Amino acid sequence: MPFSTLSDAIAYIFETQRKLVGPRGLDEHSRDISPTRHLLSATGLLDTRREYVVITGSKGKGSTAALTAKLLQSLGHRTGLVTGPHLVYWEERIRVDGQAIPTEDFLRILGELEPFIDAETASLTGMQYLSPQGIFLLMALKWFDEQHVAAAVLEVGRGGRYDDMSLVPNHVALFTPIVIEHAQYLGDSLARIAWHKSGIIEQGGVAYSVPQAPEVMEVIEREAEAKDAEFTWVASIDCAQYVGDTPNGIRVRLTRYGEIDVPLMGRYQTDNITLAVQAAGKMHSRLPGISHGSPEYVQRIRAGLESVRWYGRLQKLQDAPAVYVEGAVNPKSVQAFLHSMESRAPKPWTIITAVPRDRDVQGVYALLAAQAQALIITSTDIHPNIHFPHQGEALSYAEGLHTDVTYREKLPEALEVAFAKAGPTGTILLAVAQPLVGECMLIWKIDPRNI
Repeated sequence: MPFSTLSDAIAYIFETQRKLVGPRGLDEHSRDISPTRHLLSATGLLDTRREYVVITGSKGKGSTAALTAKLLQSLGHRTGLVTGPHLVYWEERIRVDGQAIPTEDFLRILGELEPFIDAETASLTGMQYLSPQGIFLLMALKWFDEQHVAAAVLEVGRGGRYDDMSLVPNHVALFTPIVIEHAQYLGDSLARIAWHKSGIIEQGGVAYSVPQAPEVMEVIEREAEAKDAEFTWVASIDCAQYVGDTPNGIRVRLTRYGEIDVPLMGRYQTDNITLAVQAAGKMHSRLPGISHGSPEYVQRIRAGLESVRWYGRLQKLQDAPAVYVEGAVNPKSVQAFLHSMESRAPKPWTIITAVPRDRDVQGVYALLAAQAQALIITSTDIHPNIHFPHQGEALSYAEGLHTDVTYREKLPEALEVAFAKAGPTGTILLAVAQPLVGECMLIWKIDPRNI
């Protein structure tokens, strides 16, 4: 039957996953992408000839995906993009040339896929379920077919080997920095996590990675060799180099492309820019278009980097006081956030943080407390599967780290405290989980559907 509301559609997408209760264990034991594989075959949604790149890593996947898609679009290709999670709107997860899928098409396409989904759901046994990620992939591919998309950029949700995005015939695989994360699902060692992520490499494909820990590099190289794939580790000296800050982003120097002003503020974006340029170039070489080495090609790469937009990634929300938000909830991403802010905003900093319970909460608090004039801890219940320490637990983690620590249950209350402490000339930093980044978009009335 057709879906008339987005809430009904989302309830349907997550319907079979709701049968799962309690701890799910490691992905290799609890995730099964075969139902999505069956659906892709039944619907013929992989029959269209299209270039794919799949991106995994622990930090920077979304930015790399947005950059790669913008570059492909700038090179003249109709480009699809699948990312997740979304900031505010479910439609953000599926885009063509930067525009989120219209709600009416989201609902229509799900309705057209419903008979296939229901047939597959009826065949599930035991604890099998149909991944919501898989349904989003099906919807995206159908939308891409309708929009005549020539190249598609897909961001892995978690891991890679057991993620539905790995089912597309991607010629290019990208690896952003990999650290220990989601240990309850991926394992508690870097090598094991890298094994999960390396599963996106296709037989005979190409893989690019920014510098990684030796044990990560060894695993990716081994997987590439087993798949007879070409693997390129981009050395630090060959990565885009940070030159300085601009009012709206950073200036980078990138080999033959020269110095470019990129409207993204995080210094860490240099790695993501490097991967995106590599991926776009490789995909472009397999598509009709301008000569890869021509002056026009260089100009279009520069134009793409100069016009990219990606909301909620070290984004300035306002002046007086200056407010910046970043989805930084592990020590590595927090360090990158603070490093990027050193030359951009003078101290003192009033810092708001919201770290999910399954992350290194105390480690993040310690890094932020060392740089804050005041630390404010908050949470949200927007996402039913992301849980935060309650007040007593949070304050026990922060005990002894700072003399000025405040807890407020909701973000608007935390912001009220922060504005009072910072005053009109101060700086407020929000190092928060993705659902609260989305809350910021709503509070500041920013629509992230078009990039």
